[in-house]
Amino acid sequence: METAFLLLGGNIGDRETVIRNAISQIESTVGTVDLVSSFYETEPWGMLDAENFLNIALKITTKLSSTELLDALLKIEEQSGRKRNQNSIKYQSRPIDIDILFYGEAVVQTTQLTIPHPKLHDRRFVLVPLCEIAADFIHPVLGKTIITLLNECQDQLKTEVLKPYTIL
Repeated sequence: METAFLLLGGNIGDRETVIRNAISQIESTVGTVDLVSSFYETEPWGMLDAENFLNIALKITTKLSSTELLDALLKIEEQSGRKRNQNSIKYQSRPIDIDILFYGEAVVQTTQLTIPHPKLHDRRFVLVPLCEIAADFIHPVLGKTIITLLNECQDQLKTEVLKPYTIL
């Protein structure tokens, strides 16, 4: 069993419902959802003229390898309406995006997967919800806690708690 941290977010459609459904699918196909942050309303990062995102961080326990986890999460994204444009190099609006932030203390570098997520320390919208559930987790490459990374983050995009996550 391995612990992983994920970030879910989207800015198209009924964002909360899509995220809740994805969390249910993660619970039924990937592993146990141990911790869930609040929902955060965030300005779009790297995008102009896009709707705000709704983001949430999860701590899960899974039997899947990191690549099996990626495959399972990509299927959940697709079932949730995500259509990837492989030809685009820009960020795009989407109903759901599920990123693997950490997979235990593993460092993975393949053509398909990079863990820890390579830009998480530069993105307030990742660090704020992650800090809520894992402030003392130490980044295995940078050797700093999530709270330290948040305090050092230069990103100034607005990330505000919208509401706590509750089971419906």
